[in-house]
Amino acid sequence: MKKYLRIVVLVAVPVLLLGLLYLRSRAGGVVEVNSGYRVLMGTFSRVIVIAPSQSAAQRCIEAAFDVQDRVESLMSYHREDSELSKINRYAAERPVPVSDWMFEVLQEAVRFHELSEGAFDVTVGPLMDLWRRAGKTNVLPTEEALAEARRKVGSDKLILDPKNRTVRFAVEGMRVDLGGIAKGYAVDKAVEAMIKRGARGGLVDLGGNIRVFGRAPAGQERWRIGLQDPNVAPDQFGGSPPLLVLEMTDASVATSGHYRRFTKVQGQTQSHILNPRTGAGAGALASDTIIAPDAISADALSTAVSVLGLEKGLALIERLPAVEVILIPSDNNAVPIFSRGAESYLASANRAVPPLENR
Repeated sequence: MKKYLRIVVLVAVPVLLLGLLYLRSRAGGVVEVNSGYRVLMGTFSRVIVIAPSQSAAQRCIEAAFDVQDRVESLMSYHREDSELSKINRYAAERPVPVSDWMFEVLQEAVRFHELSEGAFDVTVGPLMDLWRRAGKTNVLPTEEALAEARRKVGSDKLILDPKNRTVRFAVEGMRVDLGGIAKGYAVDKAVEAMIKRGARGGLVDLGGNIRVFGRAPAGQERWRIGLQDPNVAPDQFGGSPPLLVLEMTDASVATSGHYRRFTKVQGQTQSHILNPRTGAGAGALASDTIIAPDAISADALSTAVSVLGLEKGLALIERLPAVEVILIPSDNNAVPIFSRGAESYLASANRAVPPLENR
């Protein structure tokens, strides 16, 4: 129930090779360091930090990556040794004690489920598994199989006990998949770790889940984020200019869409973002980009809006304070539709500068 690499950060530094550090001295007694990319949580992660010294910047970077590694060890759906896998194995049999971070994410998942009237649901694991098998076998799921999987889906069947910090499933065969929220949580925790270690400003980019804070890169008043065109063909993806450029400070951005990640079964394209009510892929929007104060909100809401579609998704975001959305329907040639305050984030004259890295 998640995304791919769709967002680029626009800053005036050269292209970096995987794993290399770029150091820039800044006026005012600070340095600007770009970590380059590391592979974490099944995607690419990068940190940019503005700090009082190179050593402080390095501490910030390592702390940010350590946090993401910890979240992966807890919340990976595919790692058999993760805490989430333990929940999925045993929670139908008995209450499973979990860590503070896991319980916090599950509570947030339930909150977003209620906020979106069920569009966001981390219990879609049975449906995700069904479509993964369909992709491997090239056989469409039967209506009976879809109905059986839907019977096991629903955050109302997720029993959380705050006093004992345990998780229990009400139905046998339930499976939680945190792909729609864990990356956002990891980004927020990484930012917290960087600030604690003295960062004056920075950016964390985890697979297109981005949060920026504090001082912007040299030569920019605010951080610049480029949104890519969902209608650009995959072989042109790297070299295309951004469709839109956003400027922001102390904010997060995340995009969901079916244009980069999907399953093909018998010639039919199935979005990886599933509607928990129908079991089918969400396809009304080519992409939706959420701008929010924190990354966990941007992450979860981008998935919810993708499921809800244009009208209901826009209505949801218009009800939420300090949250905006940019929608691109599947059938309108990538003409953006903005929530009430979204256009205020657009760069002047929608100007673009060469992206740091084409992905």
